[in-house]
Amino acid sequence: MSFLIGDALKKAIKDNLIRIEPLDPEQIGPGSVDLTLGNDFRVFKKQVGVYHVRDDSNFEDVTDLVHVQDGDSLLINPGEMVLGITREKITLADTMAGLLEGRSRFARLGLAVHVTAGFMQPGIANRQVLEMVNMGHTPLAVYPQTKICQMIFIRCEGKARYRGRFRAQKTP
Repeated sequence: MSFLIGDALKKAIKDNLIRIEPLDPEQIGPGSVDLTLGNDFRVFKKQVGVYHVRDDSNFEDVTDLVHVQDGDSLLINPGEMVLGITREKITLADTMAGLLEGRSRFARLGLAVHVTAGFMQPGIANRQVLEMVNMGHTPLAVYPQTKICQMIFIRCEGKARYRGRFRAQKTP
């Protein structure tokens, strides 16, 4: 297992081991690729009662899908979580995996971009869901097209392909 940086990262993109659509070359950094925030969000409904967490749970029952136009924002209050999604679709070869990380400039404001879903499985072909939590004390307005997170890529030993529930996810 090795992390791709510099020329190795650019070569993996050129060789289609990593496909990112759309991709502006300015998004490629020395050791990661910046991903931008998409326009669709799942906002949790304010409700009273117990939500039963089971293998067959469907979080769509307790959320509303919200579309935010470019130039507009979505407000995340302190202690609140929303699900966002990247604008980019990531496709990985079956020898590649990824780690999704927030950007420190936003973390310093209290914005966590993922709670637990930071690992991208080999062979994925989807947009990345962002479990965005405002851990600060001030409401945060988030804007589509903001470089909200970064993906670090890993070359894996062996081959595998993710075939799970979210393999072709397009909405949060």
